[in-house]
Amino acid sequence: MSDRHTPARPDRAPAPPPAAPPFDPDLGPVLDALGRASWESITPDNLPARQERDATARPRPTVEDLRADGRFEVTELSVPGPPGAPDVTLVSARPAGSVGPLPLLYYMHGGAMVMGNAWSVLPRILDEWVLPLNLAVISVEYRLAPRAQYPAPLEDCYAGLVWATEHAADLGVDADRVVIGGKSAGGGLAAALALLSRDRGGPGALGQLLLCPMLDDRDTTFSCRQMTGTGLWDLTSNATAWKALLGSRYGAADLPPYAAPARATDLSGLPPAYIDVGSAEMFRDQDMAYANAIWQAGGQAELHVWSGAYHGFDGIAPRAAVTRDARDARTRWLRRLLTQSGYVPGQVRRPV
Repeated sequence: MSDRHTPARPDRAPAPPPAAPPFDPDLGPVLDALGRASWESITPDNLPARQERDATARPRPTVEDLRADGRFEVTELSVPGPPGAPDVTLVSARPAGSVGPLPLLYYMHGGAMVMGNAWSVLPRILDEWVLPLNLAVISVEYRLAPRAQYPAPLEDCYAGLVWATEHAADLGVDADRVVIGGKSAGGGLAAALALLSRDRGGPGALGQLLLCPMLDDRDTTFSCRQMTGTGLWDLTSNATAWKALLGSRYGAADLPPYAAPARATDLSGLPPAYIDVGSAEMFRDQDMAYANAIWQAGGQAELHVWSGAYHGFDGIAPRAAVTRDARDARTRWLRRLLTQSGYVPGQVRRPV
């Protein structure tokens, strides 16, 4: 029995991270085959080398490549950027021969705000959504951190969106049927863009397509700790990316929600959202919480949590059954959203 004179026990060692959910049987072997070197954590020290490797190794199709032997009309556009900033490059594509105003998917690429480009994401988007649903797409080449920190990437995306909607007639798109979307960092940018456009009275959106979005710089959720050192994207990499984007504002109590949408306290008045995430990735809990906050604000959100999926699973394992299910669900949501707006998707009208 102890009393007040009993010496205090030394502090206990921190508890180990809780066990992570197992990877889907189709996904785990694909990750193993990549080798640990392919998914080592990104740190401030190795970030420049990783950016250089990404810029040289990531396939960047040309406009001619994207035209796919005449199946698509593809144009690179240079449009005015934010005040005092460089122009923004937009890559615009649509099914060849389509006429009349098409719905527009305004898309932000992934890459943790520090990597990626507007061209590499387009082949999949063209085949999965643009052609089957008869959409137009604009992919945004926003500036990357740490060379360009917040709010530069978001302001690039906003400037491009404003320009695209103001020039909708010239682009052959319907300014009333714009879906903003993105994956990972691009999903976070899409969520931030919806908030920013709402608060500035900017262009409205029909919906927001948020694929495993990167929403929270604080990294305090259970899944952040649970997935430490696991999968393609972990706590170390995430903190490195947020620090690159936010600089001295990283973790600040007064960080605006446009920098990290999970900070938002008012999610009312936003367009309907589609949110998906893997059960075995660190973004799981923040993405689920974001969907729940939209519901609590009276909004619409469709949430999918793919069992055993790690971050970026659909790009790493395109033939896996869970990947096919995820892509089908996203397409069904887009088709339903467009149909409810009065558009009949999947009908390419060609000039007589």
